[in-house]
Amino acid sequence: MRFAISAAAAFLVLACGGVHAQTVDPAKSQISFGFRQENVPGEGTFRRFTAQVSFDSARPEATRANIEVDVTSIDIGEAAWNSDMQGASWFNARQFPKATFIAAGAKAVAGGRFEAPGKFSLKGVTRDVVATFTAKADSGGTLLEGTVPLKRTDFRIGEGAWADTSVVANDVAVRFKVYLRK
Repeated sequence: MRFAISAAAAFLVLACGGVHAQTVDPAKSQISFGFRQENVPGEGTFRRFTAQVSFDSARPEATRANIEVDVTSIDIGEAAWNSDMQGASWFNARQFPKATFIAAGAKAVAGGRFEAPGKFSLKGVTRDVVATFTAKADSGGTLLEGTVPLKRTDFRIGEGAWADTSVVANDVAVRFKVYLRK
């Protein structure tokens, strides 16, 4: 059985900021994640999340992001696996139904990329993370697209028999697309 970890991820949808929160277009936004189980790649998404984001590429230091992911909305392609992920060994969704990412500031780095350090909270654990992303403007707004690398065991995702990182790899890549309307 293939179990995904999470992340949250989703977290991450990270995004970033300007002076005021911009409107996030949920139809053009997504939080997904990649993992490996027994060295076989797997993918998953979170169907429900909220995001308050402000971003201005001319003032990345003013970036603000507050993303909340409903971990019960995980979809790894199989209803039974999705249900298993809600249990105490994985997300413990009854006790910890949300994952959050909060950033206050970003900086431009080489190649048109940005980095936003932030706090990621999942399953009662909060850690410092860095989201790396690009910003692509079009006539309707700006697409922030990037990744947040996580170690699943840092957040107690996959406890007990699932803690063995030779079965389910420790590295999880949370990917996000956040579309900010003008």
